[in-house]
Amino acid sequence: MDLELGDDHRQLRDVARDWVDTHVVPHAADWDRAESVDPAIVGALGTMGFLGIEIPEEFGGSGGDALAYCVLLEELGRGDSSVRGIVSVSLGLVAKTIKTYGTAAQQNRFLPRLCAGEALGCFALTEPGVGSDAGNLTTKAVRDGDDWLLSGTKIFITNGTWAEVALVFARTGGPGPKGITAFLVPTDLPGFTRTEIHGKLGLRGQRTAELHFDRVRVPDALRLGDEGQGFRIAMAALDKGRMGVAAGCVGVARAALEAAVRYSTERVQFGKPIASYQLIQEILADIAVEVDAARLLVWRVADLVDRGRPFGTEASMAKLFAGECAVKSTNKALEVFGGYGFVDEYPVSKYVRDARVLTLYEGTAQIQKLLIGRALTGVNAFV
Repeated sequence: MDLELGDDHRQLRDVARDWVDTHVVPHAADWDRAESVDPAIVGALGTMGFLGIEIPEEFGGSGGDALAYCVLLEELGRGDSSVRGIVSVSLGLVAKTIKTYGTAAQQNRFLPRLCAGEALGCFALTEPGVGSDAGNLTTKAVRDGDDWLLSGTKIFITNGTWAEVALVFARTGGPGPKGITAFLVPTDLPGFTRTEIHGKLGLRGQRTAELHFDRVRVPDALRLGDEGQGFRIAMAALDKGRMGVAAGCVGVARAALEAAVRYSTERVQFGKPIASYQLIQEILADIAVEVDAARLLVWRVADLVDRGRPFGTEASMAKLFAGECAVKSTNKALEVFGGYGFVDEYPVSKYVRDARVLTLYEGTAQIQKLLIGRALTGVNAFV
């Protein structure tokens, strides 16, 4: 079901929908089996302007606003969550953060290539021993003249083996969030190695990696923001990132709904299409209501962002609800398919696997509940 959009956003949605149907949907199953999307998709995303939404044209971006970004990510999520993840990270977490906090030199160096799809970025926050407790990360950067020596390990990094630049968060001061600084680290620097992670449950087409830093020498000119500002930069990026992930959740839930509707009108049991049975219609109705509700929560966040209003709590609400919606909707769609949903000849099994991780990354469902609870009560349950 389509909710009302203005002409510009409707045009973007239609262009993105047609492009996804042509360039993504026919290949999604093969990419999933191969555990890699076609690398050429990155350049194609750049050519379409999809890697430059909300980035000014002076830096090679395509302009637009937060609602445009959400409209795009819903369509990409409908086609393949792995492709959506490439854009969410390189554009949503890296390029937009450089736009906000970067120096003119940093913006001119990195943004044109990221927007054109000539390069990808990755967001290196999570560590093997540090997930939700990001304020206690252990990767270190030690000052050495005009440079920093970066040592440590990051894990579960989307775009990790394809990225040309990594936005890395490292400890430069004392314990806790105030001791963290952000750096833009070219991935070809000596001492920077990466290992691809295979065997994932979902998002198999994404390149996910473990990153290793062995005294990587990073010029101070590539420090992003002030010393000690890194945690705040990371949390600001994740606030907006949750909006994008939520939009992708709407996309995969919508894909599951559309697949279930099609299948229910074609599958005949007891002499008539299963769509004619009340329990099947109940499943489809439940999914449809949740998809529209999730989309409205996402669009509320986009509206707040575009009006310059606080949006952090609303982003947590959207991410929490839309993530759970994706999991429930894909599982309900699987029930419509019955045994056929359990094999990858049909897309719904992939939707189920892809949806599950959406409740985990960029802040688990439980973390979102604590953030919402803190906003409601003023009491911090993290300490």
